[in-house]
Amino acid sequence: MVCKGAIRNDVRTRELLLRHMAMTRNGKRSVGGAHFEAESTIGTLRLHEHLGDSWGILFSHPRDYTPVCTTELGRAAAASPEFTKRNVKMIALSIDSVEDHHGWSKDILAYNNDETVSTFPFPIIADSKRELAVELGMLDPDAKDQAGMPLTARCVFVIGPDKKLKLSLLYPATTGRNFDEILRVIDSLQLTAYRRVATPVDWKPGDRVMVPPSIPEEEARSLFPAGVYTKELPSGKKYLRYTPQPRTNHKHNSEDQRPGRDQTTETIELAL
Repeated sequence: MVCKGAIRNDVRTRELLLRHMAMTRNGKRSVGGAHFEAESTIGTLRLHEHLGDSWGILFSHPRDYTPVCTTELGRAAAASPEFTKRNVKMIALSIDSVEDHHGWSKDILAYNNDETVSTFPFPIIADSKRELAVELGMLDPDAKDQAGMPLTARCVFVIGPDKKLKLSLLYPATTGRNFDEILRVIDSLQLTAYRRVATPVDWKPGDRVMVPPSIPEEEARSLFPAGVYTKELPSGKKYLRYTPQPRTNHKHNSEDQRPGRDQTTETIELAL
C-alpha cells in the first residue's frame, strides 16, 4: 500500500525535476548566454559585465527572514573568501525586495557573529516579479507564499568564464545546501576544464585523479610525467588509471587552455 502523501511528494518531485531539467537543457543560453539585467543590492546587475572573465555561481533561496535561508547565506558569506580565491563571483537571488535583502543581510552577519563586516560580500538579486525565476526554472510549484504565489527553490548554477552552464543543483526548501561540497565541485570543474583528467568519487583537492579512457597510453605518459598507475582488474581491461593531480592556477587558468578547445564538450566526454 502506498500512502497518498508519498504519491503527492513523488509528483511534486517529478514536476520540480522536469522543470529544472528543462532549464538545464537550455542553460547554456538562459543562465550564461543570455545577458540579463536585474535589480540587486548593488544596483542594476548586468550578468556578463558583472562576471567579466570570472567563474560565477548563481544560487536562489525561497525567502528572506527565514531560518534555513539565514544559515545558508551565513555560510555562503563566511565562505566568500574561498570563492574569491577560486575566481568565482557569487550572486544570490530570491523573490524579496532590495530593501528586504539589505535588512536581512544585517541579520545574516549577526548570525555569523561577524561585527567586523558592514557590507555583505556578494549581491542578492531582487526578483519580486519572478521573471528570472520563471526563465531559469527556479520556482517550486508546491512551495508558496501567503498569497499563493510559488517561491524559489534552492537552485545552484555554476557558470564558466565562457558564460556556459557547468553545473546545476536542486535542493528542496527543507534541506540546506552544503557549501563545502559546492566548493569541492567547483575545484573539480576548474581542474577538469583545464587539465585532461577526471575526478573520482569523494575526490578532494590534492587527491589523485583519473586518466580518461580516451587518452592512449603513450599520450598519457607524455601528459602526466608524474606517472600513471593502472589498477589490475579481473576483466583485464585497463580503464582504471590514476595520476597525481596536475597543478593549475585558477586565477590564470586561461593560459592552460588549448586554442579553440570546447571546454564544455570535452569535460562531458572525459566524464564518460
